[in-house]
Amino acid sequence: MADEVAFKIRDAFPLGTVDELVVQYLAGLNVDVDEEADDVVSVTKTMLESAVPQAQYAAALAQLIAELAKEVQDNAAKRGASARPKLQRLDNVIDMSKSGAMSNTIGFNEGVDLSSINKGKASQVDMKKLEKAEAKLKAKIEKRSRRDLYEGSKLLDMQKKQQNYEEMFLKVNSLESRTSAKGKSKDIHLPSIDVSFGSHRILSGASLTLAYGRRYGLIGRNGVGKSTLLRHIALREVPIPTNISILFVEQEIVGDDTLALESVLKADVWRDRLIAEEKQLNAKLAELEAIPSPEKADEIAKEEAQARLMEVHSNLTDIEAESGPARASQLLSGLGFTQEDMQRATRTFSGGWRMRLALARALFVKPDLLMLDEPSNHIDLNALAWLEDYLQTWEGTILVVSHDRAFLDAVATDIVYQHSSRLDYYKGNFAQFYATKTEREDAQKREYQAQMEYRAHLQAFIDRWRYNANRAAQAQSKIKILEKLPELEMPEESETERFRFPETEKISPPLLQLNEVTFGYTPEKIILKNANIDVGLDSRIAVVGPNGAGKSTLIKLLTGELTPMSGHMTRNGRLRVAYFSQHHVDTLTPNVSPVAFLASKFPGRTEQEYRQHLGSFGITGLTGMQVIHTLSGGQKSRVAFAALSLQSPHILLLDEPTNHLDIEGLDALMHALEIWNGGVIIISHDERFITTVASELWVCADGTVSKYYGDVKAYKKLIVDNIKSRP
Repeated sequence: MADEVAFKIRDAFPLGTVDELVVQYLAGLNVDVDEEADDVVSVTKTMLESAVPQAQYAAALAQLIAELAKEVQDNAAKRGASARPKLQRLDNVIDMSKSGAMSNTIGFNEGVDLSSINKGKASQVDMKKLEKAEAKLKAKIEKRSRRDLYEGSKLLDMQKKQQNYEEMFLKVNSLESRTSAKGKSKDIHLPSIDVSFGSHRILSGASLTLAYGRRYGLIGRNGVGKSTLLRHIALREVPIPTNISILFVEQEIVGDDTLALESVLKADVWRDRLIAEEKQLNAKLAELEAIPSPEKADEIAKEEAQARLMEVHSNLTDIEAESGPARASQLLSGLGFTQEDMQRATRTFSGGWRMRLALARALFVKPDLLMLDEPSNHIDLNALAWLEDYLQTWEGTILVVSHDRAFLDAVATDIVYQHSSRLDYYKGNFAQFYATKTEREDAQKREYQAQMEYRAHLQAFIDRWRYNANRAAQAQSKIKILEKLPELEMPEESETERFRFPETEKISPPLLQLNEVTFGYTPEKIILKNANIDVGLDSRIAVVGPNGAGKSTLIKLLTGELTPMSGHMTRNGRLRVAYFSQHHVDTLTPNVSPVAFLASKFPGRTEQEYRQHLGSFGITGLTGMQVIHTLSGGQKSRVAFAALSLQSPHILLLDEPTNHLDIEGLDALMHALEIWNGGVIIISHDERFITTVASELWVCADGTVSKYYGDVKAYKKLIVDNIKSRP
């Protein structure tokens, strides 16, 4: 019945007009026997009128609402007397203690008259309070009935409107957590926590255990709620002890006229405030000492100021304020900022560099619990190599969400695996986790299979001899054994994803070549000079180098988006090139579903064919019908890959394709590229991805691109050694 209603709504309007979540909700509402027919019709009409452009589809909308209303009324009439009695609200409040005659309840419970029992007793209910409570309850119910379907989206909007950094910092981290927490335990052990995202339960009765000084990698599938858990911890919606300072790096900083170095120093709000207070106290003391004949009040004020100044000095010493500028400069240098960059206003930096500033600010504050959400997404391989090395000596606790296995192997001492609304803990880095998890799953499967076989053996014996006089006692004994066996849950099957790019036809070389190409946006600022590269169907090239060295410029030259200033580019006339941009989200239409997006870009297929194609990139079920802006970053990446594959390319140019993909999605992408018969050029910071997919490593640096004769590990070691050797 619900499927018929959903089909009618979808059939009445073009594909994607009504959001699939609205369709499913209305389908369930229209067949709900507990709802009043008038209410169902009213809600259905309101939601459809808000979801469908009335100017365009007025006639179809009116006809659909009329059909649905008739069906609802007919179904209600059929239920008739069998439906539960309709509840009615009394016009006036009735005081039962004052009602006369025989109680209406005398026929129940063996003739006990509730009215006679309470006769003569004054009512203990405050009628005004009762009416007030009923009014509040009514308002709450009405508010709930108007609640938006996309509660998760509303929560995201709330987070976007949250306080600025300074207000949030002061709210979450007290000065006492920085200065008077010495000697107190900074371990976190919460045996049972619940975390929700809108109406969706992320964790239920999960145990959160973080030992101070350990570095935890938080992993799990896209959409399981890893980032949501970090936000709840950051806002102390999870009861973290107040003596533990917390900082969560999630969003880039807002650009303004503050210099980059000054921005990092201001990140430690308490340091900034204590230094400002120190200046105020010194100025006040100077004024008091300048008074020729101080009165008693002046002496008292001077003593109070001196006492407070001593406290401020003590606090500044505790948080190592004097070493601030040197530490901030070191952090910015490690993340790729030059001395000139450090003196630039933050508004002059791009989004990626502002994310680096946000990371430097968090490292500068040195919180007891540092939380990072995909830190490798916004930095190049050079900065990532430095960050891995720096975090290995971090004194506090780290909780990091990352899909980069090499990063987790280098940094993590423990792995937290989030799945099925719980958290599982594994000692060691990702490689050790994967081995342990595989062994644990194999052991669980063997134990489960063995018990199932034993149960089947016992049950067979019981079924055969239960009613045999000679064997009845043995059968009863087996029944008791069977009842005492522990109930084992069937082990979860590990889900494996598979991406698939279509086979490409052979075309004769040369496909794509750059010969002595030079490019710059102005003649004074040359980005690439004398670049030479030859791309064929068998090419597997990884391009690395610092941000701003020209990696993305090289890709845009190969796509034809940019024209060389000099040199020559050769391109086969039959060649099809597909480009995955680092900012691929901008290429998606946010207010339509993935199915509707593909239909608009590549028309001519049925809805089922689009859904099957999306399914080959991990977008399954109702996810293909959700509005794109409600999808996670990894799901948006999958939609972008699905669109790329429909271009049937000969060459794939992928700029940071691993950003936002979970580990399973990354494995699927690597497998798809390994077996694909076209050419691949990738820009990536992910060591394992580069090692698996690429056979050649090219480095963009010093205005040119050249082949590097070594592997990624050797290149990263070279970068870290160079940074450490700086004066």
